[in-house]
Amino acid sequence: MDDILFWVLFNAFILILLGLDLFVFHRKEHVVKIKEALLWSAFWIALSLLFNLGIYYWKGPGPAMEFLTAYLIEKSLSVDNLFVFILIFSFFKVPQQYQHKILFWGIIGALVLRGMFILVGVALIAKFHFIIYILGAFLIYTGAKMAFTKSDDELHPEQNPLIVWASQKLRFTKTAVGGKFFTRIDGKLHATPLFLVLIMVESTDVVFAADSIPAILAISKDPFIVYTSNVFALLGLRALYFALAGIMQLFHYLHYGLSLILVFIGAKLLLSDIYHLDMRYALLIVAGILTVSIVASLLFPKKDNELPPPSDANIP
Repeated sequence: MDDILFWVLFNAFILILLGLDLFVFHRKEHVVKIKEALLWSAFWIALSLLFNLGIYYWKGPGPAMEFLTAYLIEKSLSVDNLFVFILIFSFFKVPQQYQHKILFWGIIGALVLRGMFILVGVALIAKFHFIIYILGAFLIYTGAKMAFTKSDDELHPEQNPLIVWASQKLRFTKTAVGGKFFTRIDGKLHATPLFLVLIMVESTDVVFAADSIPAILAISKDPFIVYTSNVFALLGLRALYFALAGIMQLFHYLHYGLSLILVFIGAKLLLSDIYHLDMRYALLIVAGILTVSIVASLLFPKKDNELPPPSDANIP
């Protein structure tokens, strides 16, 4: 009964935060400046760490360590995903003042989607133990593939089945209509190009979830720990995007660090029945890989970066 109460209270708290974010702090569409983004990023990180402290006093040091490790992995994978968001916004030429709204509703959809993935994943692992070996092998494969795949190679909006379906079935305006996803023209409902961008963001999160959820399930089997760590990482994603959008191209080795983390987590999962790695050491290894990849990126900067910055142009 207490667990159900915590689930209800947590989700109510998150809904209140999201409501304040959309209808109070970002009621007026505007370009999010770096200072504002950094302050919001600091807020979400501080809130996550406070919640982690609450987990420590409520569930103990073990679950608290699991939450922190899962949060760090999810946050790290989110940074790599931000490259794709930059490419999507650049491809569709989304004005910066509308990007926050798209990311907001995109993350709402991601929270619902990942909540379903987590509940199904935990239930399957509890019932069929062999699934952990499938997840471990999948993570190793995904990590190896990530090391040899560039983010811009994965962006093909014209091949996205949801984009193709929406383009054929819905009426679209030729240009953006303020920050609206839908508008009425001569009494008929039309979607705007911003709705296509939202579809693209939501559909790419399915791919992101396929990478991150198995990695988090390898850290903890507690659905509350897995879900809350995902939620806090996602809530800070929008602020992180605007804080790092102009400098993310500097972290070109982070991509390889993340691939190594996925391989490590996959190997940890495959060997879980033979050898149990203490969560403290797992956290140190993940943090160490991230630190080395970031420091290497700064010490050995990429000279011929071709990643375009977020565009200020109007949607055609």
